[in-house]
Amino acid sequence: MLRVLDELFWVLRREGLAVSTAQAIDAARVCDLLGFSDRLALRDGLGAVLATRREDLARFRECFDRFFAPERGHLGDLWSRLRARGFRDDELAALRELLDAAAQRSSGDAAGFLAFAGGASDLDQMLSAAGIARALAPMTSGLQVGFFAHEVGKAIGLPTLGSALRRMKDALREALGDARGALLAAALGEELEAMKRRVRAHVEATLARRLGEDRDEDATRAADRPFSALSAEEVESVRRAIRRLSERLRGAERVRQKRSKRGRIDPHRTLRRSLRTGGIPFQPARRVRRRDKPRLVLLCDVSDSVRLASRFMLELVSVSQELFSGTRSFVFVSDLGETTELFQRRTPEAALAAIEHGAVVDRTRNSNYGRALVAFEEALGSSVDRRTTIVILGDGRTNFLADEVAVVERLEKRARAVLWICPESPGTWGNGDSAMPRYAAAATRVLVARTARELEDAAREVVARRK
Repeated sequence: MLRVLDELFWVLRREGLAVSTAQAIDAARVCDLLGFSDRLALRDGLGAVLATRREDLARFRECFDRFFAPERGHLGDLWSRLRARGFRDDELAALRELLDAAAQRSSGDAAGFLAFAGGASDLDQMLSAAGIARALAPMTSGLQVGFFAHEVGKAIGLPTLGSALRRMKDALREALGDARGALLAAALGEELEAMKRRVRAHVEATLARRLGEDRDEDATRAADRPFSALSAEEVESVRRAIRRLSERLRGAERVRQKRSKRGRIDPHRTLRRSLRTGGIPFQPARRVRRRDKPRLVLLCDVSDSVRLASRFMLELVSVSQELFSGTRSFVFVSDLGETTELFQRRTPEAALAAIEHGAVVDRTRNSNYGRALVAFEEALGSSVDRRTTIVILGDGRTNFLADEVAVVERLEKRARAVLWICPESPGTWGNGDSAMPRYAAAATRVLVARTARELEDAAREVVARRK
């Protein structure tokens, strides 16, 4: 058990998980209590003592499943595996002498003999060496796996080991007899093939990690690229990132609501109350819970000039219904259309598809901010108060029509805040038909969202208004 745990700790440390001595002792105690019969119970038990951070738990489970995968199962070192096949100690002693002699004759490739005779972790340590990593550095495609697996095998001495095992057949027959010698030689051949499969699996895993890192880097670059420069694949990558943000915001709100059911502890009132009991806070005092949530109203320009930004922003509308009470959403191009019930009745994907196909407003017309803002103010009526946050997403390009900035000024005076999310750089404001300088002066704050990362920051700013 200790040898298996030692190999598991080595794998975990290689993957970047810190395993202290105290954690190793606790893990041994967990194995002693749970045993190895229930795989899931053992994984959960070891995860409780080895994964101290939430972000480490997924990595630990991945390492655990890979380490205890059926195809990687082993009975210790070579001698334990051969003994489990039924070979006697005297036969293994003869084999040990032959292997030692072969390793001395091939001193330059002795490491391969040591890994062959050792356990799984011995080979893993050899494959994780810097020289092997350099040998795999040029690999870029799955078509190269076979070539690089052969190169890695050469680097750790597998060809020399194979030649030595073939020469041992006659020596094994002489020492053990034809039948037992041939049987032991066949078992050694199977062990060598298993070692080659382990090397190939390492090469494939290295390539998979490298391709995954490249995809992560591509997603990171897409998050910092302007919406107008995104390819179709990058658009889908950004959409997935926005959905993950939505889920994180939704999950954080659920946790906050769960914790606030009883109210937060008020330290000042708790200290004052503890004076009755000699300064010992037997009964914590809690703050009065907030019974009402702030309201949110969203107005999104869905014209072609801001199509992607509005599409990503509308992904967050369904989340806002949990974060704010009485959330209302509107879209416009020239005319105004309310989408509140659309997002309530349908899934976010179905609602977005309906908006994109023009089921709410005619998207073929030119933007008319003045007309849309006047209709927006009429639709809100007297519902805007100091608990209402209004979010407007648009580039402020009016097509030289009336901008109706006075509407934004009136809403800003009545609402808690009017946040304007603009997908254009401030350097372009005021050029041509842009009325953004006037809208920026009337709004409480303008949030620039030219990229997915900036849009995420803007969304977090909107969410922060619920407090």
